[in-house]
Amino acid sequence: MSNQTTLNAPQWYVIYTHPRQEDRTNGNLTAWGIETFAPKIRDQRTNPFTGRKEYQVKHLFPRYIFARFDASELVQKIRFTRGVNSIVTCGENLAPVSDEIIEAIRLRIGSNGYVKIGEELRPGDKVLILNGSLRNFLGVFERPIDDSERIRILLTTINYQAHIEIDRQEVKRA
Repeated sequence: MSNQTTLNAPQWYVIYTHPRQEDRTNGNLTAWGIETFAPKIRDQRTNPFTGRKEYQVKHLFPRYIFARFDASELVQKIRFTRGVNSIVTCGENLAPVSDEIIEAIRLRIGSNGYVKIGEELRPGDKVLILNGSLRNFLGVFERPIDDSERIRILLTTINYQAHIEIDRQEVKRA
């Protein structure tokens, strides 16, 4: 492959957006026909007043999205797109992102469309319960519960065994 072909080939770049403009930037670049990738996570918080768990969708990298384009043709168009603050550079040159990094992030996207953060549990892994009335109890991870943030574990105490369902974020690998 020649050096000229490499320079004119579409590559992934990081777009730095204006505050809270990731979705707007993503939509505007997509409207230009540019391939984009704006990974999101689903963050669980406990409401301090009600104690209920709430989910909030956030960008994995706040103020940053990825765009795949031919820099020799589209860099000016992208720089002046609404929502774009700048294109990330290294010195004076645009800093491309390898396809492997984008693919590694995409492989962590679950069936719900959000990037999975944290360690993966496999059936048989020992887990420690972090919060609640069963805090500091050990159990064995059995399986995730379909389409939810809950998992099923086998809780083992001195004279008792029970299967329980608990939020995934309430346990860690022991």
